[in-house]
Amino acid sequence: MSTLANVLVVAEHDNTTIKACTLSCVTAASVITLHTDQEVHVLVAGSNAAVAAAAAAQIAGVAKVLHADSDALSHGLAENVTAQVVAIAARYSHILFATTATGKNVAPRVAAMLDVGQISDIIKVDSPDTFDRTIYAGNAIASVQSSDAIKVITVRTTGFNAASAVGGSAAIENVEGVIDSGKSIFVGREVTKSERPELTAAKIIVAGGRALGSAEKFQEVMAPLADRLNAGLGASRAAVDAGYAPNDWQVGQTGKIVAPQLYIAAGISGAIQHLAGMRDSKVIVAINNDEEAPIFSVADYGLVADLFVAIPELIEKL
Repeated sequence: MSTLANVLVVAEHDNTTIKACTLSCVTAASVITLHTDQEVHVLVAGSNAAVAAAAAAQIAGVAKVLHADSDALSHGLAENVTAQVVAIAARYSHILFATTATGKNVAPRVAAMLDVGQISDIIKVDSPDTFDRTIYAGNAIASVQSSDAIKVITVRTTGFNAASAVGGSAAIENVEGVIDSGKSIFVGREVTKSERPELTAAKIIVAGGRALGSAEKFQEVMAPLADRLNAGLGASRAAVDAGYAPNDWQVGQTGKIVAPQLYIAAGISGAIQHLAGMRDSKVIVAINNDEEAPIFSVADYGLVADLFVAIPELIEKL
C-alpha cells in the first residue's frame, strides 16, 4: 500500500496538552497499520497550539504530526475542524476520532463531506477494513466491513490501551490552517472544575443512583467515599434526570463510557443503558438492597445492604 495512504488520528487537545482519549486512538491506528507499510499521523488543529503539537510528537508509534494553526480553530468549532480534516483527507485511508462529544460532533460531518459511511464506536480492529463494534447496548458485537476508499472511524477509547505519551520522536509538519467557515461562532464556555479525576480517565469511579433520594444525600453519602478513594464521581441517568447529579457525571449509553480499575455502584439497579457504559470495568462492586437488581449480574462483588449504612461503614474502614 502506498505510504501516501496513511492513517490519521485527529487529536483532541486544549492547545497545550493532548487529551488521553487521543492516546487510545493512536493504539487503534497502530493496529490498523500492523501488517501494512502505512504510518500513523496525528492532526493537531488549533490556535497557538505548538506546545500541543510537540506533545503529540512524543507519543509512541506516531510517525508524523500535522500542525494546522488558525484563529478559526482556536475553539474547536466542528465546522472549521471538519474543513481542516477534509482539506488533507486525500492523503489517508483511515481517519480516526475518539468517541467523545467532540469526536461525535466532527466525525459525521467529515464522513458526509467525503461521501463515505462512518464506522462508529469500534472496540476492535480485525483487519484494515473490518472492525468490531457493540450493538444493542453492548449485548451483541457486530463485525463491520467497509470498502470505502477513506474510512471515517470513531474509537471507543475503553477498547484500546493508551499509547505511551512519551518515547516517540515524530516529525512535525506545518499545514495551512483553514479560514473561518462563518457557519458558527464561539459564544462562551462554562468549564466544570473539580479536584477529582475526570470520569473517562479515573482509575476508580464511585457512582450513585436514584436510590440516594436527593442531591443533598448524593453529596453527603457519595462524595466522602469518592474523596477517600481519590475517585471520579459518577451517576446513573435516573439520578441525573432527577437532578441529584450534573449531566457530566452520567455514566451509560447516553453518557460517558468508562472502564476503570474499580467501579463502585451504589443504589444503581443496573438498567441496560447504564451497564453499557461501565461493564468493561476491571472490578465491579455493587451495593443495593434489592438482591434481584440486574447490577449484580455484572458485579464481581455484590453487597445486599442499605447504602446509607454500608457506605459510611466502608468509609470508616478505609
